[in-house]
Amino acid sequence: MTTTEPAEGTPEQEPLGASGVSVGGMPSAAAAESPSSATTEPAEETPEPQPGADGGTPPESASESGTTGGDPPATPAAESPPQNSAASESPPRESLRAITAEVLGVAPGASRRKKVIWLLVTAAAALLGVAGVVVRDYLLIKPSVSRENESNKAYDAAQQPFTVSVQPDKGDPGQPWVMLLDRDLTPAETRKLTAGDDPSSAFAYLRTLSGRPLSFPSEMQYAPKGHVQQSSNGHLETTDTFKMTVLSTRATAVVIDGWKVTPVACRKSTVKTVVASPPQGGAVYQGIQLHIPPRADEPVLTDEGEGQGEPYFDTHYIEVGGGQASGGLRVEAIAPPGQSCEWGVTVHYVDAYQKARWVQLKDRDGKPLRVRTESIPLHPDQKWLTGSVPWTACHLKPEDPECDIL
Repeated sequence: MTTTEPAEGTPEQEPLGASGVSVGGMPSAAAAESPSSATTEPAEETPEPQPGADGGTPPESASESGTTGGDPPATPAAESPPQNSAASESPPRESLRAITAEVLGVAPGASRRKKVIWLLVTAAAALLGVAGVVVRDYLLIKPSVSRENESNKAYDAAQQPFTVSVQPDKGDPGQPWVMLLDRDLTPAETRKLTAGDDPSSAFAYLRTLSGRPLSFPSEMQYAPKGHVQQSSNGHLETTDTFKMTVLSTRATAVVIDGWKVTPVACRKSTVKTVVASPPQGGAVYQGIQLHIPPRADEPVLTDEGEGQGEPYFDTHYIEVGGGQASGGLRVEAIAPPGQSCEWGVTVHYVDAYQKARWVQLKDRDGKPLRVRTESIPLHPDQKWLTGSVPWTACHLKPEDPECDIL
């Protein structure tokens, strides 16, 4: 096929390809078969691609592929994948050795010998610093501990050495006992009291009538011969027994090694009724015993065995504080016949701070402790005996020999 030269002045028309676009100046086969396709389709719009003869996609235009003339289309160069900008911008990683050298102040390019020397110097300086702190703490700890100990001692010494509580004995219905009432028994109460022969039941009933129990003193079988265990009128003595408990919060020991009875105030007993279950033999209790007013060398030890009846504080003491929270004594106090007395106690103590003094015992309210001690009145309105004998009204039978023991 030949081409005709265009007339002069007429613009040269480029043959169209399948899509109406010129390809390298040569008309495509599709353009030759369909010449009207270039005139019917608008020039501004891009025609849809038509499949080629082999069913594939038609070749791209020369303007897109960049080919000229009859040369075959060039294969586009493979583009390199985009690189990560963050990775390209990050500095190269430093090795652990370089970081360590930088921390130690050694240039990364320094010799191994210099690095080793510098490392040893740094380690030695660190050890010296730790040793300095240890030495400083060691030198300062002793004065600090001393000051703390002195402060603790001063605080402990300022605390009250001890406190005392007194609990009256509630009596033991299974042991010999005496019950005191400030009024006469009514006929109905008398009938109920004497209806049975059990001293324990009688004790419990009299307690409901506000009776106050007394007991009998410990038998002093091993006491010195000079110790007298009988009242001035020849009757059995009775004791107003109580338990004295000594408490201390001190961190160091406090020792009580002396006892004195403060001025005693006695008056005539106001008791109207006496009911007793007298002993058949002696009994022994651990504790101390004293008369009011006290006799010489009292209080005395009541414990059975060696030392019984001898001055208690000659061989014994009461220790509290220093981890031993409390100490206690059972006290048998014996008032004069027919008397009711009140009295106090002054004790002598020594503590760990070499302080020794006499102090007046106080109650829980901070007032001077006062102890009440009673005895059987000489001539009560009613006097009953039970236990070893049937119920006996001694106020109606004063001549009965059994009634003469009290």
